[in-house]
Amino acid sequence: MLNKLRPALGRVLTPIGQAVARTGVSPNAITIIGTAGVAAGALVLFPRGEFFWGTMVITAFVLFDMLDGAVARVTGKISRFGAFLDSTMDRVADAAIFSGLMIGLYRDGQEALAAVALYCLVSGVVVSYAKARAEGLGYTCDVGIAERAERLIVALVAAGFSGLGVPFVLAVALWALAALSTVTVGQRFAAVYAQAKADPAPVPPGGAPAPPAADRTDGGAPGRGGVGRDDRERGANGPEAKGPGAKSPKTNGPGARAAANAGPERRR
Repeated sequence: MLNKLRPALGRVLTPIGQAVARTGVSPNAITIIGTAGVAAGALVLFPRGEFFWGTMVITAFVLFDMLDGAVARVTGKISRFGAFLDSTMDRVADAAIFSGLMIGLYRDGQEALAAVALYCLVSGVVVSYAKARAEGLGYTCDVGIAERAERLIVALVAAGFSGLGVPFVLAVALWALAALSTVTVGQRFAAVYAQAKADPAPVPPGGAPAPPAADRTDGGAPGRGGVGRDDRERGANGPEAKGPGAKSPKTNGPGARAAANAGPERRR
């Protein structure tokens, strides 16, 4: 839902990315530092019941992590590994946030709400994986009312207000996230099922030739998952040039003629 903000957010982040790029820090370093800060804030402060200060620390590092894609664009350091690293670190950050909430709630004697936080963690992983796997098989899976950015905003805002003493706000937010994440999983299953039913061609072992795409919209809070990850992926997907010594595949010989004469059933 927040994907519509990508262009505007990109225009805001690009000048900041240019300033950060002049310091010499790499996009991958930004990703790792941002994730480490989020994990530290969530796993150190949330379990101690410091929900407000934990939210402040996490928000600061989430905003820092948003710069990795902008720095990658302005420095030309766009790579598929960068996109992979960013997606993986997003999953680590998500797990840290909801694990910290779960531990903090459990220590506070709110076992039922801690279980809801655990459910939010697991369902969030399923939301992200469903899209990544679908795109790896060649389907589109851009549906869902509770993608990563929305989930993080709801969780962090609620945790912050809870730390300020607002009653029931965290409980309401976690139950809502649990329901919305479940609906999002159902939406993605339905979208992929509809495409598979319309095109029932068998998929080769291992999936489609294209590499599995990261959960871009779920990837960033809206950090590089929201703004810069696509740019880093596109920069590394250029056509492969053939050198003067490159060999063309053989088009004659018994094996090639046999394959050419094989019927549709044989080729399948």
